[in-house]
Amino acid sequence: MEGPGDLRWSRRIRPSAPGSRTTRLELYFDLVFVFAFLTVTTLTANNSTVRGLVQGLLVLALLWWCWTGFAALGNVVRTDQGVLPLVAFLTTAALFVLAVGMPQAFVDQPGGLPGPLVFAACYLVVRAAQVGVLGWVVRADPRLRRRWLLLALPPVVATVLLVTAALAPQRFAGGQVEIGVRLGLWIAALAVEYGVGLLLWGTGWVVVSAGHLAERHALIILVALGESIIALGTGSGFVTGLPLSWPVILAGTLGIVVVAAFWWSYFDTLALAMEQTLHRTRERAARLRLARDAYTYLHLPLIVGVILFALGLKGQLAEAADPLTPRWGERIETLEVLVLYGGAAVYLATLVILGWRVLRTVRWPSVAAVAAVVLLAPVARQLPELIALGVLAVSVVAAAAAQTVVDTPRRRQVRQVALEEQLAGEVDQTRWRGEHL
Repeated sequence: MEGPGDLRWSRRIRPSAPGSRTTRLELYFDLVFVFAFLTVTTLTANNSTVRGLVQGLLVLALLWWCWTGFAALGNVVRTDQGVLPLVAFLTTAALFVLAVGMPQAFVDQPGGLPGPLVFAACYLVVRAAQVGVLGWVVRADPRLRRRWLLLALPPVVATVLLVTAALAPQRFAGGQVEIGVRLGLWIAALAVEYGVGLLLWGTGWVVVSAGHLAERHALIILVALGESIIALGTGSGFVTGLPLSWPVILAGTLGIVVVAAFWWSYFDTLALAMEQTLHRTRERAARLRLARDAYTYLHLPLIVGVILFALGLKGQLAEAADPLTPRWGERIETLEVLVLYGGAAVYLATLVILGWRVLRTVRWPSVAAVAAVVLLAPVARQLPELIALGVLAVSVVAAAAAQTVVDTPRRRQVRQVALEEQLAGEVDQTRWRGEHL
C-alpha cells in the first residue's frame, strides 16, 4: 500500500517503519509452517506416484501464497501491536486446520466433515484476514479502497474454484476424468492468485522495510531446511527401535551435509547481497519489482527444491537401519531419484536465477552444479541408495565450495558491509537502552 505516512492509522493498527525487523509474533506464525511442510512431505511420501507429487506441489504453492501474504502484511503494519496479534492467532489456527485437512484436500473421506470444503474454507479465512487488515488501513482513502477491491477479488475467486473442485467433478465425471478436472481447477485457482498478484504489484504497494522482507524470507528458508532434518530423523520405522548401525550414521551424515550445503549456498553471501541490493534500490517501482521477483515469486522454487529433497530423504534412514537391507541399500527407485536429485537441481537453479535477477551476474559454478546434478540423476538410478545420496552430497558440496571461491571478492565486501551494519545497530540499541532503560 501507500507509505505509512500517507494513510490514517489508529491504535488498533500501527504502521511499520523502514528499519523494522521480524517480530516474535511472525516467528510464532511460522511455527505452523514447520508442521505444514512436514505434512506435505509425509502425505506425498505415502502416495508415491506422479499424481501424489503434483498434488503435494499444488498444496505447497497454496501454502506459500498464504505465507507470503502475511509476510507482505508485516512489512506494512506492526503485527505485534494493536489488534494484529488476534488476527495472527486466528490465521494460525485456520492454517493449522488447513494443514490437518491436507489428507482430504482433494478427496473427501466418509465419516467426518467434508475435507475439501473445510480446506477451502480455511484458505478463505486466512486470505480474508490478510486482505481485511489492508482494507481497514485504506478505508479513509477512496482511491486506495478501489485498489483494495482488486486485491480482495482473487481470494474469493480462488476459493470458489477450490469449492468447485471439491463438488463438481464427482457429480459430472468419474475416474481419471474426475481427477483431471479437480487438478485443473486447483491449477486455475493458483493461476488466479499468482497471476493477479503479479499484475497488481505496484498498484499502491510499497516496500516499507527491505530488512524485514529479506529477513522474513530467509527465516522461511530455515524452516524448510529444518523440515528436511525432521524428515531425515523421523523416517517411517526409524524411531521404532531399529538398531543403530554404520549405514544409519552414514545416511544421516550425508543428509545433513546436503542440507548444510544448501544453507551455505543461500545464507553465506547471496542472502546478504540480495538484502543489500534491495536497500540500495531507492526508486519505488524498481524496488517493488525486485521484491516481487526475488522474494515473493523466486523463493517459492527454493522451498519446493528443499521439500522435494526432504521427500527423497525421508525413507533413507529407515531403510539403512533395517537389518534386512543390503549394506549400501537397495537400488534407488526412479521417483526417489526424481525428487532427491530434482529437488537439489531446482534449489541450485533458483539460486542461479536469483543471482542474475538481483546481482546481474551469472554464477557459473552453480550453473555447472545444476548440469552435473541433472546428468548424474540417470547414473544414480543404477546405484544403491546410500551411494546415490553420497554422489549428490559430493556434487552440492563441491558446488558450494567452488562458488565460494569464485565469489571471494564480492563475498568479502558483502559480509563486511553486513558486519558493519550489525555493529552499528548494536551500538545504537545499546545507546538507547542506556538512556531510556
